[in-house]
Amino acid sequence: KNGAVAIKDENIIDVGQSNKLENKYKYNNIKIIDACEKVVMPGFVDCHTHAVFGGDRAGEFIQRIQGITYWEILKKGGGILSTVKNTRKLKLSELIKTSSMHLDSMLLHGTTTVEIKSGYGLNKKDELKILKAIQNLKIIHHIEIIPTFLGAHTVPLEYKKNPEAYAKIVCDMLSEVKPYATFCDVFCDKGGFSPKQSEKILSSAARLDFKLKMHVNEFEDIGGISVAIKLGAMTVDHLDIIKPSDILKMKSRGIVCVLLPGVSFFLMKNTYAPAKMLIEKGLPIAIATDFNPGTCPCNNMQLIITLACLKLGMTPTQAINAATINAAHAVGMAHRIGSIETGKQADIIILDIHDYKQVPYYFGINHVNTVIKKGKVVVENKYLIN
Repeated sequence: KNGAVAIKDENIIDVGQSNKLENKYKYNNIKIIDACEKVVMPGFVDCHTHAVFGGDRAGEFIQRIQGITYWEILKKGGGILSTVKNTRKLKLSELIKTSSMHLDSMLLHGTTTVEIKSGYGLNKKDELKILKAIQNLKIIHHIEIIPTFLGAHTVPLEYKKNPEAYAKIVCDMLSEVKPYATFCDVFCDKGGFSPKQSEKILSSAARLDFKLKMHVNEFEDIGGISVAIKLGAMTVDHLDIIKPSDILKMKSRGIVCVLLPGVSFFLMKNTYAPAKMLIEKGLPIAIATDFNPGTCPCNNMQLIITLACLKLGMTPTQAINAATINAAHAVGMAHRIGSIETGKQADIIILDIHDYKQVPYYFGINHVNTVIKKGKVVVENKYLIN
């Protein structure tokens, strides 16, 4: 209450009481944005998405409502593989256009930084196409983007009988995709890659100075966490199933746990990540949308905060921290974004509510009125500003 934030160029230069900051800067020809009776908070950091893809999987949504399982759909050529087919069809320009629309929606809902993975190409040509689309989006869009190479998302149809050969192809891609990606990720789970294959890929990536992430324990615990611990991954993502012994090992390595409650919700699963236990054991928790066309076509971090409270048992304070500063740690950017502090980048959102606890409480509503990215107003009165 009675707070103010002073911004110059791209950065926060002061935080304090309104009257003190107004007096301090009154001769500086300042512009004042009145956020009286509103909530001012850091922009959301969506630290796990697959936001560049072709087509949708609305038909699969109907199938799952009718009782057909995710795995049955996958066996029939649906799931990730159907998105791979649709993404391969698109030209680079088409991919940029559709993905830019997704980013517009994210920005309107208060996301100011997003991690985006490749993984719907599954060959060198199309993985590079996705990563080049991400690089183009970094230039043309207000949202700040962290690119991740996920060539090891699943084994493509053409290598289903020889997954080892495809794992080698992913390793061979690494040097060519390095200019376009900061992180390398692997899906180490049922239907994905074995711990041995994952370690081979991520070890090769580490030698090329990629930072490491892993999808683990969404469906089964096949040993992926041990690989993450051994190689020093920055994050492990999903964690719907986890052994207590792995929790202590992850804590000792400072690994951030990225939880994705929107996926369990949309897949109608009864199993959710044990957030309360992880927090009690002292592990840092981040949350993200996992925005993708199959298992979570939601790009609204406000709704994910609600799900974190209702399904993971997190408090509103814990969930908002997980969507901001902890998520910034998950992409290695907490020194610059994720909180409102002097010296940090001015990524700020203003919400049409008077208490932060109302973010998850009034669910399904976009509370964001204004978005400031790098000191520039990019959303005003709920409209994008070009």
